Amino acid sequence: MASKYEMKIDKPDQMDKEHMQQLKHIVLAPYMQLSTGLIGKGRHAGGNMFRHQIDTLGILIDYGYIDSVLLKASLVHDTVEDIVGFDRNEIVNADPEGQQVLDLVLEVTRREDENKTQFLRRIINNGSQKAKILKCADRISNMISLGFVTDPKFIERYCDETEFFLLPMALEIDYNMYQELIDLIRTRRRYLEDGGYFDNRHKDSSGDKTQAQADSKK
Repeated sequence: MASKYEMKIDKPDQMDKEHMQQLKHIVLAPYMQLSTGLIGKGRHAGGNMFRHQIDTLGILIDYGYIDSVLLKASLVHDTVEDIVGFDRNEIVNADPEGQQVLDLVLEVTRREDENKTQFLRRIINNGSQKAKILKCADRISNMISLGFVTDPKFIERYCDETEFFLLPMALEIDYNMYQELIDLIRTRRRYLEDGGYFDNRHKDSSGDKTQAQADSKK
């Protein structure tokens, strides 16, 4: 029986000629066209959601993933959630793998009745290996973009969420992704530390406690 933390999806250690030929025959254009509907969707760190889809695709290829359904899904993984009135049949009809691509996209799409914690727990507990790989690549892209965010509370919350939910996911499917996420968390928290965020937060917390004690004596 395979260990829980053994990588489940085969991929080449490096992009050799054989695997480059396999990549060559994957037609991504129909999915890239669908993802252009995200061009007008801004991001907290700047840019737009279309660029994020392309970035997620690049991260997967960089890590050696050449599964056609996985790569196609990376290009449209935010369409269902972020394009109002998006017709899912556009993915289904994109090519013969369209239904498989949509199924994967829906795995990494937050449902209307889910909060963020429930969404991530669902992927951890019930997601397919491809869904976990896609979500980790998505989070690596988001964590890199976090370097352009200046809201310290948002950065802290996002780092905490990544540590709690994404690190266990990455450890299960790809140790190299796990290592990169650790490095990204470390650098983002160092930014907060160097800026005095944690010291100031401690002072504010101490001040609130002192005020609360004073109020209780009135």
